[in-house]
Amino acid sequence: MPERALPEALAEEVKRLGPADIMVGIPSFRNAATIGHVTRAAQAGLVQYFPDSKPVLVNADAGSPDGTGRVVVETQPPDYVERILLVRPRNRLQRMSLTYPEVDGVGGKGAALRTIFQIADALGLEALVVVDSDLRSIVPEWIELLAGPILKGGFDYVTPLYQRYKYDGTITNTVTYPLTRSLYGLRIRQPIGGDFGVSGDLVKHYLEQDDWTDDISKFGIDIWMTTKAITGGFAVSQTRLGAKIHDPKDPGADLGPMFSQVVATMLRLTVEHAEHWMGVHGSHAVPTYGFERYADPPPLDVDVVRLLTAFTRGRAANAEAWALLFPPDRMTALEGLAVDAGAALDEITRADTPTSVEDVVFHLSDDLWARIIYDLALTARGSTMDMDRLIAALVPIYFARVASLVIEARDMTTQQAESLVERQARAYEQAKPSFVERWKAGEGLKARKAPAKPKAAKSKAAKPTKPTKSTKSAAKRSTKAKKA
Repeated sequence: MPERALPEALAEEVKRLGPADIMVGIPSFRNAATIGHVTRAAQAGLVQYFPDSKPVLVNADAGSPDGTGRVVVETQPPDYVERILLVRPRNRLQRMSLTYPEVDGVGGKGAALRTIFQIADALGLEALVVVDSDLRSIVPEWIELLAGPILKGGFDYVTPLYQRYKYDGTITNTVTYPLTRSLYGLRIRQPIGGDFGVSGDLVKHYLEQDDWTDDISKFGIDIWMTTKAITGGFAVSQTRLGAKIHDPKDPGADLGPMFSQVVATMLRLTVEHAEHWMGVHGSHAVPTYGFERYADPPPLDVDVVRLLTAFTRGRAANAEAWALLFPPDRMTALEGLAVDAGAALDEITRADTPTSVEDVVFHLSDDLWARIIYDLALTARGSTMDMDRLIAALVPIYFARVASLVIEARDMTTQQAESLVERQARAYEQAKPSFVERWKAGEGLKARKAPAKPKAAKSKAAKPTKPTKSTKSAAKRSTKAKKA
């Protein structure tokens, strides 16, 4: 288990800050181009909305060679912000930028957040707000929206609720949102949003956990935080932040390590907290803070041809792994999908009468995708396959699922495409009883024998949560902060 205490030199720096009430933490790596805007917005939010509190801003950087930390320190001194806002805060805003220590030799976003948690705990905070360093849409009000439910409502964990372009956030839309919803019964729309609020009590809970794996020290941290808040009995809410504008990427062009780390962490947590989720039936909304906002996030282009090509190639490379992962009916469906994907690619690339991508027909059903994810959870339970190999086998199918959603949503607005995400979540819930039965029967504890290779198919396959964990009353917390 990583040390809960800060390194001695860093602890001395934090001690000079003295006790504080609220803190904004910004993890970063090579974000010099964007972190200045994030810092200005955070500073302004702390001064404007919490003038009676003792505020702190901390940047935990991974040693960026582009001077990210220097930008944080040199960006608009607090007194300049105060003159603009015409607010006279009772306490001066203090800032610091540091290079965070690794967790058991592993660096990444999770390691940065652990340092931020340690500083927050040492300062005795009532509320911690964490925001991404590449945000282009953050405004000062975000600080109040993320801290307000904690300081005024007695909640412990605040997740973002923002509008994203219909092709953005595909890991969230296909895996983390529907699986969190079906397993734990809470409709937390952005469980890995990157921007969130945490109470002092929940910070302590995070630091007490002994399961800080390599993935959690990296991009697995967000889903770990959400899951630990739920299973720990802490009060959870969402807050409306409007549009999220950051540095989105085409999932087919640059998947990166995030997918593997997030999915691996979620699978491990599914195994760890089986006793919790097996008794959960259905789902319900969580309390939501802030006004409804309508905005048009910037579009994101997704290369469908690249996604379908990756799926067809992955079919051959992962044939053995798929035979171990999936029952025969799932294998038959995947073989049929591979045939469909190959036919679609042939139509697109045919020299005589090429078909435009807009006319491509390809569909991976909600039910099939949900059952595939449950199959992986069962396999992860028994550790019959190395986790890295397990996730690698999923990637081509994930590409196929994203391609299917992009094709289906191509004529929809972002608001209309949200219905597809909700439909996918309901499919997870409908498939959960079968998953629970298979879990109780012990499936996944033993390796599945590889069946004979199936024949290729000729056609395509077919009540609000109330605060329960706060040790301080909401009334007491609300006196600590006044909304401007």
